[in-house]
Amino acid sequence: MQNGIEKILSKHKLIPVVTINSLEEVDTIAQKLQANNISCIEITLRTDVAWEAIQSFKEKYGDTFDVGVGTIVNKENIDKAVATGVDFLVSPGCTKQLAKRMKRSGVSFLPGASTPSEIIRLKEHGWKYLKFFPANLFGGISALKTYGSLFPDMKFCPTGGISEDNYEDYLELSNVVCVGGSWLTK
Repeated sequence: MQNGIEKILSKHKLIPVVTINSLEEVDTIAQKLQANNISCIEITLRTDVAWEAIQSFKEKYGDTFDVGVGTIVNKENIDKAVATGVDFLVSPGCTKQLAKRMKRSGVSFLPGASTPSEIIRLKEHGWKYLKFFPANLFGGISALKTYGSLFPDMKFCPTGGISEDNYEDYLELSNVVCVGGSWLTK
């Protein structure tokens, strides 16, 4: 299912969602995460150096970290991520084309959804693990509680508005397998 994403998510309750602005940040970020016993990272495609940073992180720390690429929005992103050898893909949403390409990639993937229709559409693929994004804009904990009764077999990794102050509340929900957030490297 989803090329093994459940193995990655079940190992990591906290997934740092990191935007890297300069290659000099790679070592500092890795050391900070290691000091906090975190061995997973989702590096977003939000800067001009993102791909170089992902490659650098994977080369330097790939044997001790699960390295993922976030903000996957097209097939070119998927192809480049596969070529880079990342461990997982994360998309903020999912189209039919992205769904096909992620499945065929052979790389673990976590498609994004925030509405019941999106969840149902991804469930029709036989997928069980979804990114709930942006959690803070789509009802947060209240929405996930409702989704727990509507979709009892679905598991979520909420991101967006998750912080040091509220992440434990999210993790208490039975349908939340892990949380993602940028506070983990601040």
